[in-house]
Amino acid sequence: MYLILATNNQNKLREIRDIFNGTEWNVLSQKEAGIVLDVEETGATFAENAALKAKAIWDAAQQNGMSYYVLADDSGLAVDALNGGPGVYSHRYAGENATDDDRIAKLLKELADTPDGKRGAHYACVMCLMDPNGQMHLCEGRVNGEILRECRGDHGFGYDPVFCYEGRSFAELSFEEKNAISHRRRALDQIVTLLKDIAVKSEGE
Repeated sequence: MYLILATNNQNKLREIRDIFNGTEWNVLSQKEAGIVLDVEETGATFAENAALKAKAIWDAAQQNGMSYYVLADDSGLAVDALNGGPGVYSHRYAGENATDDDRIAKLLKELADTPDGKRGAHYACVMCLMDPNGQMHLCEGRVNGEILRECRGDHGFGYDPVFCYEGRSFAELSFEEKNAISHRRRALDQIVTLLKDIAVKSEGE
């Protein structure tokens, strides 16, 4: 069975494919599905952005004659001291063409005067699954942590070097360790359960 992932981000693709490994699902990127589309994220929440992307890619797949499931996600970092920011603007936090280093530098500068114990944050991921009939299903995963004062670790991407979870930054975790507990994993576990339920219901009809 085919599932189109509404992204061409290779890091996300790798994480999600790893979680679906061993299942009956064949995960395709937009490019692999022949869909060239850059969906503008105009939503005010992660859920709105995930739904926008899922619907746009689902429409494109239908137009191409592909009646597949489509999965989209929107995720980011929410910092308590920044009133939940950067939130949906996590990727654009330091400008459209900024690097991960630029975004981290801006975050650490804004939190420079924030004392230890007040640097709480969480990673959030909302996933939107659209089935071949166009019905939407939303699932959310979160991981709580805190923002470090400097980068630690050589793995991961995004804000991982300064996001501390149970004593280690996400960038200090191996790919396998992070993928076992990440916000994306927690949301995706719910999606996998949902897909299993859908498959069971389909067999019973």
